[in-house]
Amino acid sequence: MTIRQEKLVYLYLFLTFFLWGSLYVASKYVLDKVPPFTVSLVRYAVAFLLLFAFIRIKKYRPIEKKDYKYIFVIGFLGYFVALVLQLLGTKYSSASFASLINSLNPIVIMIMAALLLNEKLTFQKITGLTLGLAGVYAVLGGVHGGDMRAGIALSLVSVLLWSFVSILIRKISHRYPPLLITAWSMGVALACTLPVSAVELARSPVVWDGGVVLALLYMGVMCTCVAHLLWNESLSLAEAGTCSAFYPVQPLSATALGTLLLGESVSLSFWVGTALILMGVMLCLMHGRQSAAQLLRLRHIPHGAKEKR
Repeated sequence: MTIRQEKLVYLYLFLTFFLWGSLYVASKYVLDKVPPFTVSLVRYAVAFLLLFAFIRIKKYRPIEKKDYKYIFVIGFLGYFVALVLQLLGTKYSSASFASLINSLNPIVIMIMAALLLNEKLTFQKITGLTLGLAGVYAVLGGVHGGDMRAGIALSLVSVLLWSFVSILIRKISHRYPPLLITAWSMGVALACTLPVSAVELARSPVVWDGGVVLALLYMGVMCTCVAHLLWNESLSLAEAGTCSAFYPVQPLSATALGTLLLGESVSLSFWVGTALILMGVMLCLMHGRQSAAQLLRLRHIPHGAKEKR
């Protein structure tokens, strides 16, 4: 890789994680005016159409029938249930807190892999897990109010569900490009979200002002479609470990944007928890760079080896 390519990759990676961090801020803004399932519906509709056009241009081979069950479960549990819980967690807490709790994904995925795939929990992984849990404890210690605690609890459930789904993703990720899995899983989630959103809108009509429309388009186009394309391009040029090292940009950008744009405030306990969680995450990622990157790449975050097929 040339120096120019290296600089370009670093720019791609920074933009990818910055976009994923900004997703929480855009979500927090939109959720004050639009119910959560409708937010998911618009985001998935926009992203699915763009990603579907991309995979058609690339002429990826279709998903085999034997793998339909995996795509359905990934779409239903992952993109439909887990990511709506993530939205609700953001709604009831804050962009900063929701992004920080969701940054626990690498740690929880390691635990799931140990339980379901019999992967070994090394001393380094256990240390990372301990730091992550200590970070959550520190964050919760500075939280007051039922809504905030409920939001954090919903975010934690979202992390658990997505980590389980990530194990399923691992079973088929060696057969299909990640963008193909992402696109069709979003298609499943879109189909599941449509009827729920219809009921939601019937009960609570939405005023579609310019700010809401722009924020929803930003979530679908930039935070989902563009971020995934930048991520996969980065993986085609750099090692997975290098890509994963940019992971802390996500919660830090969410916190910075939440403070600047939404007026969110964070306490000392939040920063202590942030430091502990990020240290734990990086310990886990440094130990299992390849598998960690593969398991994380499909979420918003959504992380692999060379991906061009």
